Amino acid sequence: MANVGCKANKEVLAQKEKKVAELVEKIKKAKSIVLVDYSGISVAEDTLLRAEMRKNNVEYKVLKNTALSRAFKEAGFDGLDQYLEKTTAVAFSYEDAVAGAKVIAETSAKIKKLSFKGGVIEGVVSNADQVVALSKIPPKPVLLSQLLGLLTAPMRNFAVVVAEIAKKKAVA
Repeated sequence: MANVGCKANKEVLAQKEKKVAELVEKIKKAKSIVLVDYSGISVAEDTLLRAEMRKNNVEYKVLKNTALSRAFKEAGFDGLDQYLEKTTAVAFSYEDAVAGAKVIAETSAKIKKLSFKGGVIEGVVSNADQVVALSKIPPKPVLLSQLLGLLTAPMRNFAVVVAEIAKKKAVA
């Protein structure tokens, strides 16, 4: 009888180790990981948040703090245990480092119960304030168009000045 319990414990332990290993892979693959306290949100609010996450290609999961702690340590990130208290949900952004933080910030404006705990941004452990700052950065396409505008502005201005000089000389 004791062997049956021991075998069951080994299977449970193997399943937990497998889940931690999967988490480690997600952590290593993600451009940003945002930790959120979601306590007190309703099912409808959670459904809204998950739908927004899917639209923005962000993986959102509610995970156990102990599993997250082990996975972060195995992935080489220390200093996150301070954020792994109470309820924890995680947003993994694989394509756009800003996406997860931005979705949570926008949704938390509607759902006042969500709050940032911290996370990992481009491989750097970050506190809640840094994640909030990340959420305020415009999306990548907007940043690229702003950069393009800045780069082309001097040439555009030069072209306008040359055109004005040509008009004045044509009139004279």
